[in-house]
Amino acid sequence: PISNGKIAWFMGGLAVVLLALLSPLDEIGDTYLFSAHMVQHLLLILAAAPMLLLGTPGWMLSPLLRNPIVRGAGRWLTNPVVAFMIFNINFAAWHFPNLYQATLLNENIHILEHLLFLATAVLNWWPVIGPAEELPRLPSPGQMLYLFLEAIPGTVLGAIFVFADGPLYPFYISAGGLFGISPDVDQQLGGLIMGTVCS
Repeated sequence: PISNGKIAWFMGGLAVVLLALLSPLDEIGDTYLFSAHMVQHLLLILAAAPMLLLGTPGWMLSPLLRNPIVRGAGRWLTNPVVAFMIFNINFAAWHFPNLYQATLLNENIHILEHLLFLATAVLNWWPVIGPAEELPRLPSPGQMLYLFLEAIPGTVLGAIFVFADGPLYPFYISAGGLFGISPDVDQQLGGLIMGTVCS
């Protein structure tokens, strides 16, 4: 049986995905405000991914993990160092100006970005809250260290946005902002949101 708690976590994770991708937040972030786009990304990686993981019973994954090839690949991907690197490299790479601009101009690339955010965030959370015994979590002291180190890349990326010499993304300059927020302030706000939430 699946507990009510797990059902609530999973349904909550789906609700966060819907909020991030099918609410006015999506339109505002895609069209007007970098800061809204950052909120959208953070909802996917810091709320939806762990909630979906907490709502997934380990026994659902066990049949798949009986296959030694799948289990071996899973153990490699959920290794703390590998999961940390895959997630943070992916997250940082999508914020390079050319790639980020491409997501705003091409919806297929944008969908790929969001899918990769969600998938790599699940890997990233696995060493702390992974549900399958076949792919073990870190012991508690290791989890604390892992979460401490996890705060560093997002904080550094947020600082880059805050202290950049002007807007990094021409798309938002031409968009003209919203609610009277200039592109400069919008980018700084996005950086502050990222740095504060990630830390």
